[in-house]
Amino acid sequence: MSVRVGTDILEIARFRTVLERRPGLRKKLFTPEEILYCDAKKDNIPHLAARFCAKEAFSKAIGTGVRNFSMSEVEVVRNGLGKPNIVLYGRARNVAANIAIKEIDLSISHSGLFVAAVVLIEI
Repeated sequence: MSVRVGTDILEIARFRTVLERRPGLRKKLFTPEEILYCDAKKDNIPHLAARFCAKEAFSKAIGTGVRNFSMSEVEVVRNGLGKPNIVLYGRARNVAANIAIKEIDLSISHSGLFVAAVVLIEI
């Protein structure tokens, strides 16, 4: 068994500026379900930023960055207790299968200014 870790931190205000300048970017980065979930919040940007951080942390944990898959193929969902999890689709699922990922664990933290995510994968 081997464990890999990836982490990312993002300034919420910076991410807000990016999405305001490039609103079409949301569809490239997030699944329709992620957008629906985040848009139901009073301020959707911290929630979108947290999901972006999780996707970046995942790409670092697998050791390749975002190559051979798109960000929208990595989805952040919440279980019944609210714990975030990652679900993979399409090419991202293929990348995970190629390196024999057995389990993915995700932790996300918010503050007023930043979001951070840590991903552990077991291979």
